[in-house]
Amino acid sequence: MMISRTDCLNSIPRDDGFFMPAEYARHKGTIMVWPERPGSWPDKAVAARRAFSDIIRKLAKHEKVYLAVSETSRDSAVSMLGDLENVEIVEIATDDAWARDIAPTFVTDKKGRVRAINWSFNAWGGEYNGLYASWEKDDAFAKAIADKLSYEVYDAAPFVLEGGSIHSDGEGTVIVTESCLLSMGRNPVLSKQEIEEKLKQYLGCEKVIWLPYGIYNDETDEHVDNVCCFVGPAKVVLAWTDDENDPQYKMSKEDLDILENEVDAKGRRLSVTKLPIPDNAICVTKEDLLGYEFEEGEDVREIGERLAASYVNFYVANDVVLLPAFGGDNKQSDDRARDILKELFPDRRVCQIAARDILLGGGNIHCITQQIPCSNDAG
Repeated sequence: MMISRTDCLNSIPRDDGFFMPAEYARHKGTIMVWPERPGSWPDKAVAARRAFSDIIRKLAKHEKVYLAVSETSRDSAVSMLGDLENVEIVEIATDDAWARDIAPTFVTDKKGRVRAINWSFNAWGGEYNGLYASWEKDDAFAKAIADKLSYEVYDAAPFVLEGGSIHSDGEGTVIVTESCLLSMGRNPVLSKQEIEEKLKQYLGCEKVIWLPYGIYNDETDEHVDNVCCFVGPAKVVLAWTDDENDPQYKMSKEDLDILENEVDAKGRRLSVTKLPIPDNAICVTKEDLLGYEFEEGEDVREIGERLAASYVNFYVANDVVLLPAFGGDNKQSDDRARDILKELFPDRRVCQIAARDILLGGGNIHCITQQIPCSNDAG
């Protein structure tokens, strides 16, 4: 059903029987955005585009990829990807390439219908602590892509939320972090209880599990998708370190204490698998910093800045799991993460992606992908 960008549903998903499925449910496809912002991607995004291309090629073997490009970046995408089967290029301008946070969150119902949710986006904190000064194109992206792909839209605006700040099991439970959802830059006039009710209304869930923290130095105010996610019913992975001197230890320990004493919406105790962070911190180098071009009002990088590296920022697609790898002195921890994911997803191929060039932008594989669930006419 074709809709206009301004034609949104007046009801809310929960009243219509719609809910957010788990990421590991079958997908119709994945939305991505081609990188070009000079303040996120050093050296004219050349290395980042290679990493994005690798992900797109691997995804396209398993599901369709809808790649948003600007007028100025289209030629680059076409040149690097060629006539790649199962990739549809959609021309929509954005401020940056974080599809997880600017694309719609998709919900479905028991009839297999799929609809989109448009949240307000304010660059992870607006005027309080947002990461860049202008975010109008990013904020408009969810409705624009839903329109291009012919999905009806629930408009949750002015409620501010990013896709990376929520994880659903598709069975009534959603996990979030307090550090993000309760941050002053998002919905400061709403109480924790009011925010939780919004999540229940729009995601069709029955229970919200609030973790205190995300990953240390995560500039999104600690999105949950970098620290904890569902890998099956009543099963989660949690970013972890055994090093008590690492600032991540206390944060993950407090999250673990919550998870080990919680039950999901169906009353099941959670099984928690620890997924250790890289053995060696990944930091911005002098060479990295020379490649950035920051705009006025944009958050800047610094030499020695610790990046929020986590293996939890993997993406579960049809028959494949795309897992960040950092290489170098983290080869051993890369292998360890791969082996853990293979055990958790025995029916999917675990494919490692060299991801440091994505991490330099501020996120990782999960942050640049947004799944579209299968509908009743998509298999």
